[in-house]
Amino acid sequence: MDLKNINIDTEEWIKLAIDYGLKVVAAIIIWVVGSWIIKKLLKGSKKVMSKSNYEESLQKFLLNLTHWGLKILLIITLLGTLGIPTTSFAAILAAAGLAIGMALQGSLGNFAGGVLIMIFKPFKIGDLIEAQGEVGVVKEIEIFTTKLTGLSNKEIIIPNGALSNGNIVNYTTEGTRRVDLVFGVSYDANIKQSKEVLMNVLTSHPNVLKDPAPAVTVLELADSSVNFAVRPWCKAEHYWNVYFDVTENTKEALDAAGIEIPYPHQVEIQKKG
Repeated sequence: MDLKNINIDTEEWIKLAIDYGLKVVAAIIIWVVGSWIIKKLLKGSKKVMSKSNYEESLQKFLLNLTHWGLKILLIITLLGTLGIPTTSFAAILAAAGLAIGMALQGSLGNFAGGVLIMIFKPFKIGDLIEAQGEVGVVKEIEIFTTKLTGLSNKEIIIPNGALSNGNIVNYTTEGTRRVDLVFGVSYDANIKQSKEVLMNVLTSHPNVLKDPAPAVTVLELADSSVNFAVRPWCKAEHYWNVYFDVTENTKEALDAAGIEIPYPHQVEIQKKG
């Protein structure tokens, strides 16, 4: 038995064990310190987003995304510390990310739209909005979609990508709305009397605001009627009550005042042969 060769092999094993052991110790230290840094970063990010009034769903999603992104970066660093090649691993992750991105192109657009909506806040839960040809009260803002409750109590789901790229009308932001109505009276009716009757209907309604003041003006001289533009203002939540009440009360008030509401008619002319 060659004792010299045995001693050399033993020294190499000891050297290898020490070398690899140091790498393992370094990896453990990196993991502990890295995990602590990630925890502090996530805690700080949460405070910043809370102060900026980010939506809770957006906060959770961004924090989870940041958490896993930093964890993957930490794991790649650990593998490099242990001497494991990470180039191919990073290439696989990049290829997988590209494939997933291509497959979920539409969903990523909706995600980006959801992030923009939650950051810039063109509307909030409870607002009455009109977008993508739909009108409803915002029920829930999610990462990929926004849910509305329609005027007939139907649920409307709109993808955030289309929502963020289209026109949005928010009827709640200013707090008040103008109700635009048109009523026609006969050409035989007195214009001043008709305006007084219409204005009395507006000023007597409890939900019609005094400031801005309601307005009644002659809109047009139509084929068979003199049309008035009736413009009361109200709080956003009273819009439909004012709309329907004023319409009904106007009919009753005009009838009581003896003012005719004309209906379309045709005149037939016959020629004698």
